[in-house]
Amino acid sequence: MTTISEIAASVAAGQITSEKLTEDCLSVIQQRNPKLNAFITVTGDEALEQARQADKEIAAGRRIGPLHGIPLSLKDLIDQKGVRTSAASQVRRDHVATADAVVTRRLREAGAVFVGKTNLHEFAFGTTSEDSGFGAVLNPLDPTRSPGGSSGGSRRAWSAAPALRRTARSSATTGRSVTVARLRARSRRMLTAPPARTR
Repeated sequence: MTTISEIAASVAAGQITSEKLTEDCLSVIQQRNPKLNAFITVTGDEALEQARQADKEIAAGRRIGPLHGIPLSLKDLIDQKGVRTSAASQVRRDHVATADAVVTRRLREAGAVFVGKTNLHEFAFGTTSEDSGFGAVLNPLDPTRSPGGSSGGSRRAWSAAPALRRTARSSATTGRSVTVARLRARSRRMLTAPPARTR
């Protein structure tokens, strides 16, 4: 599996452009999000603008950080200035962040390109990512099984698309997607999918 470090090295060497990477990510989101519901907000135009600017800076020898030109997503619990942060709740559907969260600012300073905000369990208060004000996140391997949570959107973006793997940033909340939780009985099977293989 290709790592962010390897992709970043390719971008820095001019072997692939940030614009191409970002276009690939946005294409996968467009194709698969209607079925998976992994993203609440997609910032395609802004992402492509950031990517093109990154390509210009890198070509001019001004690489600003280790993530320069790398597309990634933020869990929709993390503020990104000028973009809605809903926390997967209709109560916050019109809330637009006025400033970057610290993690967003640091990722931006490292050169990251933001493609969108991923779905989650409402207010990150759960382990299934089913109870979202914007619809449940679905498991691409088996839609009758839970994608896990609360970072279900980030995890589904990770597992469903190689172009997005290792580029989904989630929060360290209780019950995050790497947790295998004991879930209460429901009308359908609630077993979580195997975690994505990492290096």
